[in-house]
Amino acid sequence: MRSIGELARASGLTVSALRFYDAAGVLVPARVDPVTGYRWYADAQLAPAQLVAGLRRIGLPVAEIARAVRAEPPVVHRLLDAHLGRLADGLAEARAEAARIRRLLAADQAPPVTRLVLAGQELSAAVDAVRFAVGTDPALPGLAGVLLDVTDEGVRLVATDRHRMAVATAGAAVRGPAVRALLPVAAVDRLRRLSGEAATGEVRLTLVGRQVVADVARRRLRVTTLPYDFPDYHALLPGTTGPPARRVPVDAPWLVAALRSGAPTVTREYGGGPLPVTVLGLGGRDPLRLLGPDELADSGTGRAEVELRVGVNGEYLLDALHAAGGPRLVLELDGPVTPLAIRRPDDPAAFSVLMPIRL
Repeated sequence: MRSIGELARASGLTVSALRFYDAAGVLVPARVDPVTGYRWYADAQLAPAQLVAGLRRIGLPVAEIARAVRAEPPVVHRLLDAHLGRLADGLAEARAEAARIRRLLAADQAPPVTRLVLAGQELSAAVDAVRFAVGTDPALPGLAGVLLDVTDEGVRLVATDRHRMAVATAGAAVRGPAVRALLPVAAVDRLRRLSGEAATGEVRLTLVGRQVVADVARRRLRVTTLPYDFPDYHALLPGTTGPPARRVPVDAPWLVAALRSGAPTVTREYGGGPLPVTVLGLGGRDPLRLLGPDELADSGTGRAEVELRVGVNGEYLLDALHAAGGPRLVLELDGPVTPLAIRRPDDPAAFSVLMPIRL
């Protein structure tokens, strides 16, 4: 026999709950001391008590708990299914009501307004620096745009397709709270054309909720932002993870010419098919060179001269070089499997990041 306290500890029910279920006729003790009134339970009542505890935790009504304790397992399964169905219906109704309440609250509170004034030339340059990295995968609609991340210091433009990322900044006079707006790529392209027409003038942006209004060269563009969360890119910003292990000067015209003229590549399986991979070699006679298949083999010539090999998508690298512009660039990297950055020495706030391909 078990005392009521022992059964409470073994079953997960409280002493007061056991007294309640005794009074309700759900779990009656095997014996009650006629003098002290102490309740005693048989060992065989432990399993029913544990069942009652579980049904109590999921909110089954007392009448159905009483039925379940005395029923065969198939009946208990049906009781559980019916109860879960009621819970699902109740959750759907609660969500609908919560959405209605949020709409009421939003209607009573005007959304904040943020206004920006930018130079058309700066905005055009920032768009040009990030446009190549916009995603095109229909399965990832949240990457098919450019993020405008507005702070009191200005505006940062960010684009990524998961394989590469580009960041650029534009100086702006900002009035209003910080805000993030994910602009569809078609709207970004149109804004770029209008900004080009106002290269010597101003671009005025007004952001309210999911609406962005651009006034450029006496023309107005209205945009509805994309309703998706953009990835957190802050971990890749300069100074976030400490200085890079290597900063390699890059002769951009030479590298562009080498990539266009059929630089040596190696083939790797990537995304379910073969992919030509451009291999950057660091160290040795030249600070940066393109390696062929022979130099990657264990017995290949020149292996000892190359300190680090990094595989990249050559087309993506070309895009990044064109977006960066300028004859002299800087390549920053920490190792063969960590992201590498391409920067302009005169503009540290603008850069692009490429994901390496494992060799």
